Amino acid sequence: MSNTPVEGAKSPQDPYDFSLVLGGPLNQLVRRARLSGDALELLRRRVIVISLFAWLPLLVLTILGGRAWGDAVTVPFLKDIEAHARFLLALPLLILAKLVVHQRMRSVALQFLERGLIPKRSRARFDLAMASAVRLRNSVLAEVLVIAFVYLVGVLYVSPQYIALTVPTWYAVPTGGGWQLSAAGFWFVYVSLPLFQFILFRWYFRLFIWMRFLWQITRCELSLVPTHPDRAGGLGFLSLTVVAFAPVLLAHGVLLAGLIADRIFFHAAKLTDFKVEVVVVVLFVLVVVLGLLLLFSSHLGLARRVGLREYGTLAQRYVREFDLKWLRGGAPADEPLVGSADIQSLADLGNSFELVRSMRLVPFTRDTVLQLALTHHGVAGGAVEAIAQSRVLRRAK
Repeated sequence: MSNTPVEGAKSPQDPYDFSLVLGGPLNQLVRRARLSGDALELLRRRVIVISLFAWLPLLVLTILGGRAWGDAVTVPFLKDIEAHARFLLALPLLILAKLVVHQRMRSVALQFLERGLIPKRSRARFDLAMASAVRLRNSVLAEVLVIAFVYLVGVLYVSPQYIALTVPTWYAVPTGGGWQLSAAGFWFVYVSLPLFQFILFRWYFRLFIWMRFLWQITRCELSLVPTHPDRAGGLGFLSLTVVAFAPVLLAHGVLLAGLIADRIFFHAAKLTDFKVEVVVVVLFVLVVVLGLLLLFSSHLGLARRVGLREYGTLAQRYVREFDLKWLRGGAPADEPLVGSADIQSLADLGNSFELVRSMRLVPFTRDTVLQLALTHHGVAGGAVEAIAQSRVLRRAK
């Protein structure tokens, strides 16, 4: 393993140089396989190797088995949009997301300290939260449990109930007692699908670590500044972390589009039949990503109330003295009103009070919510709409 420092990276001794995705046995395995570097380099190699490991054997085995195209089964491999969406689009997005999250969120923990949001009396609790997050991220037991969950729950229960179509496919043919897997089906059920599910559920575990870390920070006393121009007491930088999870959300949209497309093609379903699924998935990803930041609402609410009281008291004192000086004859006779700094100070104080009054109770804006919702819904709905329209056009011909 190379110990050469990465250009632009912080010192490895810096305890606040925290990456949500580095660490853990899988990360070590990928590095030893020369698919990644210390700072998640070799992205293209990772995407190609992992995606083809899941998808290419399926293509080869279905060609050998006569189920890649043609009429041998209702759903030949090359027409299974869901399979291609999962392994050639969603899986690369989940791999890409690791690099994006690493680059965009690596300095988040340090931001709490650089901005003075953690007072000295809360520093010990903050350090404990950091150490706990690192231990959980590097946990071998956690990843073993994810693998066990994938095979015990994903393969045995989720796949037959929610993934398998009820018509003959390239991976299985329904029989009187269940399903008869093809050679490609065995690779699909026991290798490709578990690999994808492991990477997906591992992301859910990483989100859990992030949520737990933020929750522990909210238990610290925070030193928020109600007049901060981000209108979030200085916590506005947290909204930028939401964008880091965009590839994970896009992967969910692609998965949903592929699933719906297969039902439209092979089960004569309509796009409108999946309104509930689309709404549920959109709400799920919004709650998972944005819901974490709602944990800071109580701190922001307290900072706003204290700010309104303190700046209101300061404003009352200033305007009273301003009134006495300029309206009640208190100003010296030789002091000109035009050009006086008192007028500008009054305006500045009014702007400061307005900043406090307009302070948000969440560290993100409405634009952030709309951006995430449109990104996710646009990928899922747009892809499926295009598929549905192409099917209508083929029927018309």
